[in-house]
Amino acid sequence: MKPFHEIDRTSLDSTSLREQIDAYGYVLVRNLLPQEILQVLSREIISILHTAGWLLPGSNPSDRIANPNAACADDDPAYKDVYDQVFSLPSFHALPHLPLMQRVMKQLVGEELLIHPKSAARLIFPNFGPGIIHAHQDHTAVAGDTETFTAWLPLHDCPPDLGPLRILEGSHRYGLQPTAGRTGYITPGTERGSGWAGGAIHCGDLLIFHSLTVHEAAPNRSSQLRVSLDCRFQSYLRPVNPGVLVFTGSGRRSWERTYSLWPTDDLKYYWRSLPLELRPSLKELSELARNSERPEMRERYARMLTRIEAEMPLIAT
Repeated sequence: MKPFHEIDRTSLDSTSLREQIDAYGYVLVRNLLPQEILQVLSREIISILHTAGWLLPGSNPSDRIANPNAACADDDPAYKDVYDQVFSLPSFHALPHLPLMQRVMKQLVGEELLIHPKSAARLIFPNFGPGIIHAHQDHTAVAGDTETFTAWLPLHDCPPDLGPLRILEGSHRYGLQPTAGRTGYITPGTERGSGWAGGAIHCGDLLIFHSLTVHEAAPNRSSQLRVSLDCRFQSYLRPVNPGVLVFTGSGRRSWERTYSLWPTDDLKYYWRSLPLELRPSLKELSELARNSERPEMRERYARMLTRIEAEMPLIAT
């Protein structure tokens, strides 16, 4: 496996970022983010994991030693309960709004920056097969405009045995690649690109990649939980998938519930004031809710439409 192509924060400018993304589909920026800010969020998340019993009894919580009896992944109710607590942290949502992060992403997409509100936490148990994230492209799930970028960052140093991301260089040039059924994963060995790149990613580093770039997580073969974030960005002058703004599942998550204990309103519904072009549009969502082939997709589009109309009244009118 090749080492990452990387640049140091002192070499950052819009030309170098764009050149790296165009050439390789990603860029790894070393030493970009202040570790003290990341550590504040890390401590809050670790407290949640400790209370949930995810950490080995008797261990130091800051070491994140996993309790193997608590191992779970995305589809498990126990995981969703803990994830909802993490997702409701104001500090979790504040991270992609850091001025330094915004400045870097504006160098890629322009001044008209839309920070997708639903950043994702990745809470990865070690040596647990169902939690492994295989090769995929973010556009498969995020949809919308292909000129959308993910910024991946660990909240701790992430050596290879802890399961950092690895990138298939040049894969963004091959468009949307076929997946195996409805898994969203690309069948191993069929990925198109110019070779995998990987290596250690440290606390404070930022791995930025294009929505069509194929990537996967290395297996976490350590004894520790891996805690990382996916934050996504695009220009708000380009089409936006409404599914990135509202909750489309049938579960209990909502913006009202997320915001219920926040001490300030500063980051609540910040996207409402932006001149967004939704694609699919409200009219198209209505048609999809009636005519999509699969019943579960009709229900999903109907929920999306209802929530957009309720939560984004200016667009709905």
